[in-house]
Order: sequence, then structure tokens, then C-alpha cells
Amino acid sequence: MTPADTLRFALRAAAGYPLRTALMILAMSIGVAAVVILTALGDGARRYVVNEFSSLGSNLVIVLPGRSDTGGLGLGGLFTSTPRDLTIRDAEALRRAPSVQRVAPMTVGNSEIAYGGRLREVVVVGTTAAYLDIRRMGTSVGRFLPPGDAERASPVAVLGAALQDELFGTEPAVGRMIRVGDRRLRVVGVLEKSGQGLGMNNDELVIVPVATAQAMFDTNTLFRVLVEARGRDAIASAQRQVEDLMRQRHDGELDITVITQDAVLGTFDRILGALTFAVAGIAAISLAVAGILVMNVMLVAVTQRTGEIGLLKALGATARNIRLAFLMEAALLSLAGALVGFALGHLGAWGLRLAFPVLPAWPPDWAVYAGIGTALGTGILFGVMPARRAARLDPVQALAKR
Repeated sequence: MTPADTLRFALRAAAGYPLRTALMILAMSIGVAAVVILTALGDGARRYVVNEFSSLGSNLVIVLPGRSDTGGLGLGGLFTSTPRDLTIRDAEALRRAPSVQRVAPMTVGNSEIAYGGRLREVVVVGTTAAYLDIRRMGTSVGRFLPPGDAERASPVAVLGAALQDELFGTEPAVGRMIRVGDRRLRVVGVLEKSGQGLGMNNDELVIVPVATAQAMFDTNTLFRVLVEARGRDAIASAQRQVEDLMRQRHDGELDITVITQDAVLGTFDRILGALTFAVAGIAAISLAVAGILVMNVMLVAVTQRTGEIGLLKALGATARNIRLAFLMEAALLSLAGALVGFALGHLGAWGLRLAFPVLPAWPPDWAVYAGIGTALGTGILFGVMPARRAARLDPVQALAKR
């Protein structure tokens, strides 16, 4: 039998039993689709987290009150409460570090904003003029917070783009007086649209001077301090200098946690990357189950086609020809299932992106290739036993059962 004869034999065998063929393709396609969808979900979550932290700015060092061994630095570690607080003067002292370019202290809280009879709950961020440059944000109208003494409580505010539309509509917001909590503030600017960032919608923020926010929330502590290093090569030295300065200011005790943006990104990237591999492995189990189904169905096919095999041997087909014919059939069915699963997987990933627009649920290339390759390899591997059984049949006995 020539390779063309072997291929035609496998195609006719698959077409001769359409229900059996369809079930085998379906079983294999479900496994491949599961690999594609689950890896798209895992890799999408990884990219989402990485993008969220990347949107904070570049060359960033984050100073948190408390030590990670006391307050914890898991996903909730960014919001830990500690016995020693950060203050505006602590933040101002960090400007002295040679590797530090900008410093932006932050105080965050919830309050009500009111204008023209409209009232709603908002997130208020207290910070300084450096925040705009550190976060790589901009204003669409007006200006940002005025530079100057961070301890001065100026009665000004900058609104997010969505908040301006909701409160003022088509009217200009700059220059208007609004009430935030128990404070009357003048709007001096409106931020450009930027969307979500670390769980906060920047388009719905009210940004005020840090001293104003502390007076509003009756506190003298900071939520965190954003520090921008002078360059990517200066991040490590900036971290050391920040720790040394805080140790000097806090009586020789390092009671803060300093994390770098790269460290956070690397940690989340490794964790979510490992999770993606794990869910891919779990999904691949279904491919093994599909391979077992291929083997069982092909064993039944050998029994059903005993006479056909005997006739082929009587006409001169060798045991090797018979093995190749059955392995070709298993490979074709596996390949067809893999391609159908590939299409279904991308359809499922598209559904995920449609249901969760913020999640970039695109399957990684390695998962697609691994899914298709594993499906093909599994089908051929589990097709070996039926092929060997068919090849060992005695032609005389096989023809007698015809």
C-alpha cells in the first residue's frame, strides 16, 4: 500500500461510521477547547494584573506603613493597619534621597460630593502636584493641584472625567464651587479619561491636596507614599535610600515596607503564570480521557472490520501497512478533533472577553500549540494497541469471519 492508499483507506473508514467518528472528534475537541479557554482565562488574569500595576507609573517605589512580617504583604497587604504611621513630613524627607526624583504622599477615603442638588458617594484622594507626573496622567481642562507646601490645606479639587459629566453635564466645571464632605472646594481642573487603576476608577475620583484630605477625614496619617526613582537603574538604590531615611526618622526602626513596582509585577507574573500552567494541566486530563475513548472505539473497529483486514492481507498488505492504516485513521480523527477544539476554544475566549471587557482573555500561543500537539500525540499513542491487534490478525481466520 502506498501512502496515498493508506490515507484513502483511513478516510473511507472514518466516513463509513459517521456517528462513531463524530463522537471521537467531539471528545477530542472538548479537551482542546478546555485547554484553550482555561489558559486564556489564566493568562488574561495575569496580563490584567500586570497592566494594572504598570498603569501606576514607571520606576515606581511604593512605601507602605508597617512591616510585611507584622501587617502582611499579601493581596491585602497594601491596605494594612500598623502601629507606626507615615506622615507628610516623612514623605517630604524622602525628597532628600539622591536617587529619588518625585514623591507623592497619598491619603484615601470615601465622602459625599454635592453640586446643584446632585449628591453621590466618591473616593477622595489627597496628594500633591507630583502625583500627576508620577502616574503619567494629564488634565483635559484647567490645571492640577498647585505646587507648594504639602501641609497647607488649600480649598481646591480636581475631578475625574466621568464625575464632571455626571455633576455638570455640558457646563464647564472649572471655577465652580462643590461640597465634598463638610468642605467647600473650588474645581481647578478635570483629569483626562484613563479608566480603572488598581481597583479605583480614576474617572470618578476627587483629588484634593493631601492636607485638605487629612483635615476632611480627621487624620494625620498617610495611606501610602509613591516615590519615583530617577531611572530604572536607580530603583534598587532608591529603595535602599528610602529605607535608610525612614530608619533614621523612626528611631532606628524600619517599621515600613518598601516595595518596587518591578518586584510586585514579577511576583504576580510568576504566581499567575504558574496558575495558568496548572489549569492547562487539569484541562489536559480531558485529552487523556479522549485518548482512551479513541483506543476503545478503535478496538471495536478492529473487531467490526476483521474481514476487511483479512482481505487486505490476502491481497498482499503487510502487517506494517495495516498498522499504518489504523494509526493514520487515529491521527486524522485526533487532528480533526484538535482543530474543532481550537475553534471552540477561541469562541469561548471571545465569549470571556465579551462578558468581561477588562480581562484580556487571549489564549497564549504555547497553550494552543500544546493543546493541538497533545491531542494529536494522545490519539496516535492510544491508537497503537488497536493498530497492533489489527496487524496481528491471521488472514485466513479473518476471512473466515467475513
